[in-house]
Amino acid sequence: DIDYEQIVRKTCREIGFISDNVGLDADHCKVLVNIEQQSPDIAQGVHGHFTKRPEDIGAGDQGHMFGYATDETPELMPLTHVLATKLGAKLTEVRKNGTCPWLRPDGKTQVTIEYRNEGGAMVPERVHTVLISTQHDETVTNDQIAADLKEHVIKPVIPEKYLDENTIFHLNPSGRFVIGGPHGDAGLTGRKIIIDTYGGWGAHGGGAFSGKDPTKVDRSGAYIVRQAAKSIVAAGLARRCLVQVSYAIGVPEPLSVFVDSYGTGRI
Repeated sequence: DIDYEQIVRKTCREIGFISDNVGLDADHCKVLVNIEQQSPDIAQGVHGHFTKRPEDIGAGDQGHMFGYATDETPELMPLTHVLATKLGAKLTEVRKNGTCPWLRPDGKTQVTIEYRNEGGAMVPERVHTVLISTQHDETVTNDQIAADLKEHVIKPVIPEKYLDENTIFHLNPSGRFVIGGPHGDAGLTGRKIIIDTYGGWGAHGGGAFSGKDPTKVDRSGAYIVRQAAKSIVAAGLARRCLVQVSYAIGVPEPLSVFVDSYGTGRI
């Protein structure tokens, strides 16, 4: 049997929610476990006669999925998204290793970059704005927050060549962020679908990834078209690529497949 409660508590603990004053106490919070079986109507339409061939399993729902890739980073992801993600990871690192002991678990990042359009490919020129909002304890001043974020989070993550004297830094621009986590917000699951994908680049069909098994094409379909777009760019067939598919519930094959190389295609 799966111990859902302990998985939830362990995850909360690893995030850093270890007491009420940081937003949640992993060991004492209430965990409600209420897991239901999938609707039999959906199951029969998706799984049919329980075929042994994965290729014959029907899509778990209708929808549009998009995969995107660009040659501007080694990850073949938009630089705006890569830097925002790395800043978030660095926030976690310097909180957990004690470099910035005033940090608390909640936080978010955003990076604005000026680009040059090079025949459809996007070439980063400079970082225009860096935005970090992070939860903190009562002991730290806004000046120390800004100084520590620049020194220990931004400097190790953003290459110096992209920063100049005109780069704007918004570091905790609201001025105070002590209350955070579940105490300060109703939650993120399924509500941050853009940062889960490409940070606004490409396109999005609207479906979230969280809590879905591989029959749900919101998740598996989005993964496979990202692989397709990435393979096209990695193979040098295009510098930038968007791949779109759409599905009908219960139908194994996509209804449509669309590829856009933004004019950068080489065949």
